[in-house]
Amino acid sequence: MRGKLNLFQAGMLRFREMHPYVAVHVARVVRPLEGKLKARIERRLETAGLTGFALDRSRKRFEFRGGPAAIELTILEGGDDPRAVACAEIERQLNRAFPLDGAFTPFRFFAVDAGATFQLGIAYDHFIAGGDSIAVLLEKLVADCSPGAAEPAAWTPRVYPRAYDRLFLRHPGHALRGLARLPSMVASCRRSYRAPCRVDRPATNAFAAFAVAAPELAALLRTARQWGVTLNDLLLAMLLLALAPLVPDRGGRKRNELAVGSIVNLRGEFESDASVTFGQFLASLRVSHPVPAGIGLRPLALDVHAQTQRIKEGKLYLQTLVGLVWTALAWRFLTPERRRGFLAKHYPIWVGVTTLNIDPLWSGVSPPGLASEYLRAVPTGPLAPMVFAVTTFRGALQLGVSYRTADVGRDTAERVAGAFLEQIRALPGYRPEPC
Repeated sequence: MRGKLNLFQAGMLRFREMHPYVAVHVARVVRPLEGKLKARIERRLETAGLTGFALDRSRKRFEFRGGPAAIELTILEGGDDPRAVACAEIERQLNRAFPLDGAFTPFRFFAVDAGATFQLGIAYDHFIAGGDSIAVLLEKLVADCSPGAAEPAAWTPRVYPRAYDRLFLRHPGHALRGLARLPSMVASCRRSYRAPCRVDRPATNAFAAFAVAAPELAALLRTARQWGVTLNDLLLAMLLLALAPLVPDRGGRKRNELAVGSIVNLRGEFESDASVTFGQFLASLRVSHPVPAGIGLRPLALDVHAQTQRIKEGKLYLQTLVGLVWTALAWRFLTPERRRGFLAKHYPIWVGVTTLNIDPLWSGVSPPGLASEYLRAVPTGPLAPMVFAVTTFRGALQLGVSYRTADVGRDTAERVAGAFLEQIRALPGYRPEPC
């Protein structure tokens, strides 16, 4: 087979052995739903070379063989609350497995009809692509819905990106220094309070969505800029503060820190634009902090920034890739039950965060105003019991929260999300829109 999965993709194959590892993107299209949608999606996949997919799981290889597309498209009536219907469908798609091996279509589509508008959703086997590639694909599909769209504009991305072998060869010094600092990462994991992980219950994912309006997002971006931290740093600090009440008595414990994780997109390391190469280039980083009582958001954000800056400058996210190699070696000796709890035990994280800015990926191909909202859902997997998918698009932010129902109830997930959103509204300089 022509394509080789990278280390992160191979890790996702292990995740999906235990539970569906499906991600979902949804765009709100400001056009009536038409009967030609299925044909247009199939034509787009065919011209892009994204058909005839086959996976050789044992060899960690895949291929797009081409040929006619045969997609699944579910049409739903939006009724009085199209967004609620879309969220329910997102949750259903998160828990529907794709085949583990062989030839299959790694995409499923749905549309929620709201009369003058509709929600267009794509669920995909997450190992096959990162969110940026799916966003570009969805932008093409939305453009195909524009008035007078006859033949799709040519888009034939590369579908066999390079694996991570050259990444270590390009940065041998960073890789070696990362190995030397592995003991410090292990020590941090041993100081971190473990999130719940029930291996005796199904790892079902639930989903909830929250909207952050333009004034709130503007305050968030302005605060990050004024404090000298990144948006992601500020989000991670807010999450740590939102999580702290869940485990209030950590002071006298050996494990007295809380840890959160964040996805790192390595696409820039491969000089491969998302509109040119379809695939996945992900790694992750982890930050931990004792989050003492009374600490303010700003000092916590600065502490988080110090950690992430050190990780980025030293390319210490390579440690997580090395950790995936170690996990792969240990995996074959673990029972299915121990696999479920292995990462939660040895690499404790309470929430994973993935951020994606859609605007630069939708750089003018779609007619202006054709899409007005963008929402994502990312699976939890066996690592963190909650995942926050933060998506910015056209001046607003959408928060998609996935959580493992075996370990986190809806009340807890909504309480953490609510505390997270309240911190945004409490930022200095936030000015709500007038009624």
